[in-house]
Amino acid sequence: MQQSPGRIRQHLERRPSIRFSRLFPLFLLLSGCQLLDHPNGRAELPNVVVILADDLGWGDLGFYQGASKIPTRNLAILASEGVIFTDAHSPSAVCTPTRYGLLTGRYAWRSRLESGVLGGRSPALIEAGRRTLPSLLSEVGYHTVGVGKWHLGLQEKGPTDYSRPLRPGPVTQGFDTYFGIPASLDMEPYLWIEGDGVEALATETVSASKQRRKGGGGFWRAGAIAPGFRHEDVLVRVGERAVFEIEAHARGNDGKPLFLYLPLPAPHTPWMPVEEVRGASGAGDYGDFVVQVDGLVGSVMAALERGGMAADTLLIFTSDNGAHWLESDIERYGHLANGNWRGQKADIHEGGHRVPFVVRWPAQMRARGIEGSRRDDLLCLTDIFATIAEVVGLSMPDAAAEDSFSQLGAILAVEGTQEPRQNIVHHSLSGLFAIRQGRWKLILGRGSGGFTAPRRIDPKKLAAGEPHGQLYDLVSDPGESRNLYNDHPAVVERLTELLEKLRKDRRSRSGGAGDAERATK
Repeated sequence: MQQSPGRIRQHLERRPSIRFSRLFPLFLLLSGCQLLDHPNGRAELPNVVVILADDLGWGDLGFYQGASKIPTRNLAILASEGVIFTDAHSPSAVCTPTRYGLLTGRYAWRSRLESGVLGGRSPALIEAGRRTLPSLLSEVGYHTVGVGKWHLGLQEKGPTDYSRPLRPGPVTQGFDTYFGIPASLDMEPYLWIEGDGVEALATETVSASKQRRKGGGGFWRAGAIAPGFRHEDVLVRVGERAVFEIEAHARGNDGKPLFLYLPLPAPHTPWMPVEEVRGASGAGDYGDFVVQVDGLVGSVMAALERGGMAADTLLIFTSDNGAHWLESDIERYGHLANGNWRGQKADIHEGGHRVPFVVRWPAQMRARGIEGSRRDDLLCLTDIFATIAEVVGLSMPDAAAEDSFSQLGAILAVEGTQEPRQNIVHHSLSGLFAIRQGRWKLILGRGSGGFTAPRRIDPKKLAAGEPHGQLYDLVSDPGESRNLYNDHPAVVERLTELLEKLRKDRRSRSGGAGDAERATK
């Protein structure tokens, strides 16, 4: 039987309590949240840092794939001090919907975005009044900071007018402060967001640039750009601002814990590694850019140490989807950015959504002797919401985080904890659905649904008897090479019904969507 949140929290090490405003109980009353049981009646809140890489593959990190040609020393240290999840997935195979899912605990295909991603001038995707992870943490006294790539839309209607306040936007959706870029670094306008405004308007224009794998300077689209904005400076500046925010918090925080959301713009295109890391990998500009990402993570870890915050900081590192790594890249460099998983970014197959996921919390993990351990629990990035909610002792209202399950028991290796997530819904760039339960993965259609050809196969063009969908046994066939759709009609029928129920119920949390039955046959 799954352990209750209160029982799991009893396994937390005792720490000195953090001071709170006298208004703290009022926050809880007004928000409708309730503190979970605390063994000693104290609210003990760690700092929380979530680092979300952009287009980083499962196989880019040596502790997932020993044959990786990219040295990631700092992430290897992080993994040796934390817990590594091997079966973690982004809720989508592309960036905007994953960011929505992480911050809301809800699948993005339940929103207006049923396929694709937003642009740099799209209106806000997160619905007015929807509780987000930073807004939840604000309610219990956290200082909430965002640094990096937003890509969730700005203002109520598009196209975004950057001369006006960027509301709704990060500062209306839970962040006290936000500094970063509006969307992907290859999407115009190219400018810096600061709070609900911009550092400088995009009053100039820039021509398009080709991908470096095609001889260009680094891929980006033509469009408006702010004076002095340079693509190659963005990752550096994001890292510097993150370190600044950590150091400022360490100097004086009014007794508040820190929540830092750090969605990196890399190693997404344009691949523009700084000179200091050129040639540091065996995977070209992409690999060198990953080395630069690793250096940024090291800078964040060092800042936490200098500020005396590292031991009591829950740090999560993950990626928003798989790497955009082509067969030609594999042939050229011999590097498997997505490991041996089939497919790449945008695809419905494992390479599109199976992502690295590492959690470090020294104050808890050292005492348990679980540093460097591995977990094969099924995990989705939507679960970050419920997990952190449990860490800080909050129960979630029904009208929030509908697709989020707490993984705290798995993270802390609490004995007897049942795997909280019994299924997961996958989603591709074009809106192709799949569902995973136990060993089985059912895809409702043929093709990748993303970048890899064939993207979609019209069922009307299939020969008689050919399967209309895809069914894979990930235990015996992790590479998704043998389509068993026609061989197991009962499994196809059961998983199709489960997916339809999950979509109809508008939620997967609370056990009302077939979670009790976990098929392993």
